[in-house]
Amino acid sequence: MILLKLFAIFFKIGLFTVGGGYAMIPFIQKEAVEINKWLTKKDFLEIVALDAVTPGPIAVNLATFVGYKVSGIPGAIIATIGVVLPSLILVTIIATFFYAFRTNKIIQAILNGLKPAVIALIAAAIFSLLQGKAIFDIKGVIIALIVFVGVVVFKIHPMWLVILSGLAGFILYMK
Repeated sequence: MILLKLFAIFFKIGLFTVGGGYAMIPFIQKEAVEINKWLTKKDFLEIVALDAVTPGPIAVNLATFVGYKVSGIPGAIIATIGVVLPSLILVTIIATFFYAFRTNKIIQAILNGLKPAVIALIAAAIFSLLQGKAIFDIKGVIIALIVFVGVVVFKIHPMWLVILSGLAGFILYMK
């Protein structure tokens, strides 16, 4: 029963979330923390942090981690399939028809309406993480600002900033 529920929830998240993995964070948090209470907010933040340094798409990794936490390896597999399957189906359908309809005014209007929604969902994920105390103190604020400036101003590859942030965390927070 729990595996079916995991699949249904992650299938729904995969089907109705537009904008990629970061846009899925608030949906996954709502389902895993608030509605089903599979995780605490602290657990979820730790999973998101672990996910940030794990290779692969954030939504797939989150689904895998949450599924594993809820029901071990079978849960990880089912949640991952659930979150990936809608994209696989939709991308296959869209790819089949995209070139024929890419200049269609209706399609363009829909896409223009979805772009600001994606930005808002990503902003909501950031807001949610900040409320959950993803940044604990002034050290965390400084790390976040340095990473932000590194990406936006200096165009440093995020991979290097993640590695350096982990090193900074080790240095600053080891007691």
